[in-house]
Amino acid sequence: MLKNVVAVVMEEIHPFELGVACEVFGLDRSDDGLPTYDFAIAGPRPGPHRTHAGFTIDVPHGPERLATADLVVVTATTVSRQYPEPLMESLRAVYERGARVLSICSGAFVLGAAGLLDGRRSTTHWRYSAELAARYPLTTVEPDVLYVDEDPVITSAGTAAGIDACLHLVRKLQGAEVARGIARRMVVAPHREGGQAQFVYRPLPEHDGDSLAPLLDWMRHHLDEESTVEQLAARVHMSPRTFARRFHQETGTTPHRWLIGQRLLLAQRLLESTAEPVDAIAARCGFGSAATLRHHFGRRLGTTPLAYRRCFAEPAAKVAGRV
Repeated sequence: MLKNVVAVVMEEIHPFELGVACEVFGLDRSDDGLPTYDFAIAGPRPGPHRTHAGFTIDVPHGPERLATADLVVVTATTVSRQYPEPLMESLRAVYERGARVLSICSGAFVLGAAGLLDGRRSTTHWRYSAELAARYPLTTVEPDVLYVDEDPVITSAGTAAGIDACLHLVRKLQGAEVARGIARRMVVAPHREGGQAQFVYRPLPEHDGDSLAPLLDWMRHHLDEESTVEQLAARVHMSPRTFARRFHQETGTTPHRWLIGQRLLLAQRLLESTAEPVDAIAARCGFGSAATLRHHFGRRLGTTPLAYRRCFAEPAAKVAGRV
């Protein structure tokens, strides 16, 4: 269930991350047939809270507002060693009654202080990942991903990764069509895999002759073909070692992992929008067989292609015998 959503702020609000929660859950999009949420903002106390940009925001609710939330989104704040105990107690109560908690950027430190990251994987902005790991050693911090879903606790990296995490949760609980509708209104990508790198070391210019962007575009259009690192390196006139280093600089990952991620994204789109058998989708995406597709689906997404189709397929794709 996802109806009652509360965004939590601290004494120093980071307005962009608060705006992410407000934009995804706080707008009435019922004119597009999308669900509406009972959305509220709560903090350690009701009243004006200062932002790190210098202006103030009036926060209408204190920690008691969390008591009825289906989802609590803890927004970014100044990293601190201590947070108000009444808010910590409210967050623990949210978790104990089975509701979900999602952090954006440094909001992960608030969850860590409440003990909600213990025994779980987590992430935060790459600048803070080492500090999060040192301060809360019972969590396994993944420093280079967009978000980590350890249901019912979800953590995300900086700024726009919070959008990805929120849309991921909408997709998970309310379906791909709802997530796509919200993303369309926001003019953002409807889905980015949580395991993608947070950032790239070198930007990908559109027309830079030294960039690998043309090769990446070629790879996206030939996902059903097998290419070795040596063959890919030859296409851009590099040695395999130089190519592997440059690829990581521009994408934040290896050629193999990037290719698997792109193939999975295509498989997800085909499972959502077509009635093709899983064997045919596996072949189109370059996995070769349904067994290989199931293997990678399980490792990356924690589910099977058929279970994914049952959850996220558009009505026309849900035909007898295919799901």
